[in-house]
Amino acid sequence: MATAFTPATHIRCNSPRILPSFVPGSNSKSGKVVSWNAASNYVKLQVGPGGFSGKPLVVRKPWMKRASILRCGTMEEIEAEKSLIEKDAKGRMEKTIETLKSNFMSIRTGRANPAMLDKVQVEYYGTPVNLKSIAQISTPDASSLLVQPYDKSSLKAVEKAIVSSDLGLTPNNDGDVIRLTLPQLTSERRKELSKIVAKQAEEGKVAIRNIRRDAIKSYEKLEKEKKLSEDNVKDFSTDLQKLTDEYMKKIDSLFKQKEKELLTV
Repeated sequence: MATAFTPATHIRCNSPRILPSFVPGSNSKSGKVVSWNAASNYVKLQVGPGGFSGKPLVVRKPWMKRASILRCGTMEEIEAEKSLIEKDAKGRMEKTIETLKSNFMSIRTGRANPAMLDKVQVEYYGTPVNLKSIAQISTPDASSLLVQPYDKSSLKAVEKAIVSSDLGLTPNNDGDVIRLTLPQLTSERRKELSKIVAKQAEEGKVAIRNIRRDAIKSYEKLEKEKKLSEDNVKDFSTDLQKLTDEYMKKIDSLFKQKEKELLTV
């Protein structure tokens, strides 16, 4: 656990603190003087005029019985820290996109789609459950939906849940299944839905920005812990901004596609 140094050896170190050390066999009378000169992240070993003993220099922490070496950061460790933070940010951004897609699918555009009922919650035996978990939903034609509960005793609860939703649909319960006929969207209703979609898209962008902010805070925390340099944080933040811009473009694309569907008669 010992490390040998030559005069004016530079050591890259994560910590600016330099602990007391000694050179075995050296003393002040022999003129062999060794001193540490510490900068922010570098340590320089200087040997006095008496020369260097040639023996290994051991850095020993006062509270430890065994000698240890100064642990230095590597590019691999820095890249590993970046990879973990960036992977987490990307995963959260991807979930934001999936949530936005689901929200857009639940907004009807004039054509029947089972996803329109994804947000409907049914009070089933005292517990709120998702409609599609207790019923089969199909589309007999382009303008109607057929809801067939697995348990017929839940028909009334399903009907009530659909009426209470913001879908604006009137269910027709025949005792076996529930039929939903989608009325043609008026121009005014289309504009209203377009505004709702725009609001949801903006909420998605806010979520992406918040994820970026959290990632930058993680980088800054590592900088305070001397695991990253200021330049590292700047470079990583630039890469993170590129990732953020990529997901912002995805949101814009989804919004334009949904808006076109809504405004197309």
